Amino acid sequence: MLTKIVDNDKINKLKSYIGKSDKIVIVSHELPDGDAIGSSLGLYHYLMSFDKKSIKVIMPNNFPEFLKWMPGANDIVIYDKYPDFATQLISEADVLFCLDLNAVKRVGKMASTVIASDARKVMIDHHLEPEDFCKIVISHPEMSSTSELVFRIICALGDVDMIEKDAAECFYTGMMTDTSSFSFNSNSAEIYVIVSELIKKGIDKDEIFRMVNQVYSENRLRLMGYVLCEKMCVYPDKKASLFTLRQDELNRFKYKTGDTEGFVNLPLSINGVSFSAFLREETNLIKVSLRSIGEFPCNKFAALYFNGGGHKNASGGEFFGTLDEAVKVFEDGLLQFNPNNFEKF
Repeated sequence: MLTKIVDNDKINKLKSYIGKSDKIVIVSHELPDGDAIGSSLGLYHYLMSFDKKSIKVIMPNNFPEFLKWMPGANDIVIYDKYPDFATQLISEADVLFCLDLNAVKRVGKMASTVIASDARKVMIDHHLEPEDFCKIVISHPEMSSTSELVFRIICALGDVDMIEKDAAECFYTGMMTDTSSFSFNSNSAEIYVIVSELIKKGIDKDEIFRMVNQVYSENRLRLMGYVLCEKMCVYPDKKASLFTLRQDELNRFKYKTGDTEGFVNLPLSINGVSFSAFLREETNLIKVSLRSIGEFPCNKFAALYFNGGGHKNASGGEFFGTLDEAVKVFEDGLLQFNPNNFEKF
């Protein structure tokens, strides 16, 4: 059905890890998105088919409301809320899955606990340049999402029949959100073979789209209008755009985690804009989100100017300073590296 991408040695070792374990923990990155939650819960539901003493999903911090409908979401342990409990679970795990992350720092405050754990660690990820802190590293940046990769791994384990509707809904959500509803990094025929298989499991892809993209709070909608009307800056000669949000602006619209999800994609609908940036003020840093269309590698911009990285068309980074300073870094960087002249770099 699908092209083989993971070698047999890793599949056999993974099968052995699962078979010999009693306690399994699944972790993902800070500010978990649809793929982090989707891949983690999809794997969780698959593993629940086995007779294990304990299977837990732990996230470093909270995740958006529009993902909390997902099967199993209520069972996720949030490290920020229950650090002692989460630390105990990680410390006692036989197997620790690290999903949708390529570096241990991406689990935030959990990093030291993850490193210290004696668990057999397994990385499953689709980002570039994976660190070597896991015994099994399954890294395939060509995949649309970690959710797609986990689905393929379960198929390679010979267990596709063990994927039921709950897991299928999670995998589909991860694939859909990480490709912006299959609008980028999704031009592979096999992605739609997988979607077809997930539909056969009973998912309603139209309802999933609605739950993720069309069920929001009034405050989020008003914030979106404010961003588009008051905050968006367009640089036509650079084919780029930027908008920023300060803490007081977020507070004005009663911001909750996930309320700005997808905003960075909005300027890309402007004719002639192929690079979009969003800078959001947090307590001790500026979070940077970058998106592009076509050949412009926004991940390289992230690496050059914001200590970040990611995918060619979807990446991010951080800036330790004021929002005004971050804007200056962005604008200075844009003079050197933009969709008009990136090929010389």
